[in-house]
Amino acid sequence: MKKVVVTGIGAVTSLGNSFHESWTSVKKGLSGIAPLTRFNVPPMKWKMSGELKGFDAGLYLSQKEMVRLDPFVQYAVAASFMAAEDAQLAQKSLASGGVIIGSSRGGISTIEKAIRCQRSAISDQDLEKKAESWKLKAKSFKLSPYLMPSTSVNAAASYVAQKLGIKGHCLGISNACSSGANAVGEAYRLIKSGYADMVFAGGTEAPICSLCVEGYGVSGALSKINDASASRPFDKTRDGFVLAEGACVLVIEDYEAALKRGAKIYGEIIGYGNTTDAFHQTRPSAEGEARAIRLAMEEGGLLPENMDYINAHATSTPLGDKAETEAIKLAFGKRAYEIPISSVKSMTGHMLAASGAFEAAVTLMSICEGIIPPTINLKTKDPECDLNYITKTRKAEIKTAISNSFGFGGVNAVLAFKKV
Repeated sequence: MKKVVVTGIGAVTSLGNSFHESWTSVKKGLSGIAPLTRFNVPPMKWKMSGELKGFDAGLYLSQKEMVRLDPFVQYAVAASFMAAEDAQLAQKSLASGGVIIGSSRGGISTIEKAIRCQRSAISDQDLEKKAESWKLKAKSFKLSPYLMPSTSVNAAASYVAQKLGIKGHCLGISNACSSGANAVGEAYRLIKSGYADMVFAGGTEAPICSLCVEGYGVSGALSKINDASASRPFDKTRDGFVLAEGACVLVIEDYEAALKRGAKIYGEIIGYGNTTDAFHQTRPSAEGEARAIRLAMEEGGLLPENMDYINAHATSTPLGDKAETEAIKLAFGKRAYEIPISSVKSMTGHMLAASGAFEAAVTLMSICEGIIPPTINLKTKDPECDLNYITKTRKAEIKTAISNSFGFGGVNAVLAFKKV
């Protein structure tokens, strides 16, 4: 079995248009959450979001590509180019590599836009029937021939492969909010087993449209708090997550190959737990989450006393944070009360698939720099969430850590990391 390391990271988030910017904001405990601007929100209860700010897809794509591609693909391409640059990879060396990118909602923004245009066209048709005896505005009915290929979940992975000239393993994963972590985990397995030497892996999401906001809202998942503190993991007053967008891609490599080319190494991936609760479509199971944690630790050869830090999934939902707290207790026993825990989503909001990948990257940086990022907006701890949540940025020696990602349908992905 091969040793697997991370040698490059690229990201676009509500905290910055590069991973470096985003990580700097995380360390400072800054919030990327702000009033939603993508569409008119007065009729809705959910008015906050984690939108990208000043993102320029033109740095990576042509004008024609930007028109054709859904934003979730654009974000993935940007993050992948930055990851390749960070890993100091020449494009000609990428042909034999692979790409695995996860997304929960794919091109839902573009699909919604097409439906709205079609509805508008039907209204125009009715007017034409009355005014011009069944004459139709044919042009208004035309859907883009790129609608289907640019909105499928695999579009991000396949287009990244096309832009970077990657011709090896290619896979788009849709496993709800754990998709990005699953992508990293599956890439780890590929390299560990010798099927690949290098894989670009991560998650991407562009869900800030009325269909997603209202859909998650009516399910009871979104916060109704209308200020920047709306994402409050583990807080007694939390009432849901804040929907966000973004992408994060990691370059995952065989350790020996990375050493041979003189690559910088962020850390080693040593374990991956992937389970399903087989319990409920939206309610999480602490037992299922705990099994994923245990599997990642067992694969990494870790014991509870070895764990230095946990990057929690912690979305700020009443049920979710409580279940994760219980899962950590089940997995670590008494040691659970001593391990530093923090939630990056308190700053970014919930980027769905992109969060799992971004939080994996943040966990690696915590190991590299010896810094535990804070959970902001945690003022009054929920009595049922009684673990060691860090609320101020802290220096600490971190040799091993895990990053949790859980999703609707009871899907759980946990990644274990180690300092190299």
